[in-house]
Amino acid sequence: MNAQTWIKRLDLCPHPEGGYYRETYRADHTLPKNSLPKGFKGPRSVSTAIYFLLKRGQISRFHRIASDEIWHHYAGGSLIIHGLTPEGHHIRFKLGKHASLGEQPQVIIPAGTWFGAALAPRTIFALVGCTVAPGFDFTDFEMSKTASLLQKYPAHKAIIKQLCPT
Repeated sequence: MNAQTWIKRLDLCPHPEGGYYRETYRADHTLPKNSLPKGFKGPRSVSTAIYFLLKRGQISRFHRIASDEIWHHYAGGSLIIHGLTPEGHHIRFKLGKHASLGEQPQVIIPAGTWFGAALAPRTIFALVGCTVAPGFDFTDFEMSKTASLLQKYPAHKAIIKQLCPT
């Protein structure tokens, strides 16, 4: 199947960071704010999950959330996920199905890490899933600003310009 078929079949809609998504799971159980680590603005579901799709010409812009996020590869080609840790390190993962090419079927992005993604060369689209625990809430979602990322991470200018173009 191609990207448009997946978008239609899974009823995906545009995501603010780029690409397409649809929430597929939100746990019925919630965690009260006082049981969560610092940085959460209210109670959260125990866990959430989404489908996420990038197609050629799209990126997932640098953003961060207050929870750990686990990425899972489902279909299409490989996806390169870049992260900038609070300590200033650049981390890079290749999400896909071909271990012999250095790909991993699952990648974990720690809470508080700035991260974004782009398709690997020759990839037309990638359909992945993202599981977040404690569950995702847009009030914990922070879109990056190019100037502030460049100031904090000057050694990583090239990847910042790629995944935070404005």
